[in-house]
Amino acid sequence: MAIADTSSISGVNAASAAASTASVSSDDNEQRFLKLLVAQLNNQDPLNPMQNSEMTSQLAQMSTVSGIEKLNSTLSGLVSQTGTSQVLQAASLVGYAVLSPGNTLTTTAPAEGADPAVKAFGVELPGTASDVQIKIVDATGKTVRTIDAGSMNQGVNAVAWDGKDDSGNVVPAGNYTFTVAATNGSSTVSSTALAFSQVAAVKQGTSGVTLELANGQSIGLSDVRMYL
Repeated sequence: MAIADTSSISGVNAASAAASTASVSSDDNEQRFLKLLVAQLNNQDPLNPMQNSEMTSQLAQMSTVSGIEKLNSTLSGLVSQTGTSQVLQAASLVGYAVLSPGNTLTTTAPAEGADPAVKAFGVELPGTASDVQIKIVDATGKTVRTIDAGSMNQGVNAVAWDGKDDSGNVVPAGNYTFTVAATNGSSTVSSTALAFSQVAAVKQGTSGVTLELANGQSIGLSDVRMYL
């Protein structure tokens, strides 16, 4: 807190006062300010007394500092409440399958004589694409299925794979990955692969609330595009 012309105040060391102010409470700050102001008034030069405008300015500064401290306290409370609300919101997703950035598809062996379960996933585009091609690759890097998805609109687009290769045979159970190539005429369109995974747990850390997925991935709430 700056005090106009404190050179005449006996025993006041501005540097030590400023250092100690950082570790005291708001009430202590106000008491210290008032003591300094009274001391300044008692020790002012009678031939050059403090003007009313100076005193008003200093009181206004103290009021501003006090107001900022109260505002910071209020904001801290709001941030804490927001964090709690996000945790509760995220906890409601536990057990659900969420669609988020990822490119892993896991298949299971179907019952004898039955078709494999259809695997749903997604592609997110920043703009329209006239041609989208998706390749599904096995653990060895071999492309087992190529899906010509045709045109797609901006945003999240749903895609489904029937669990079969290009020859119509059921692929072995296991983990597969997919890649996306999107174009619009002669221009390449960037894309984000989206996959479903079950939410196993919710965690709150220094970076905010995260969802722990069954596939071992950690994502934020903003990464969720859809849930089932």
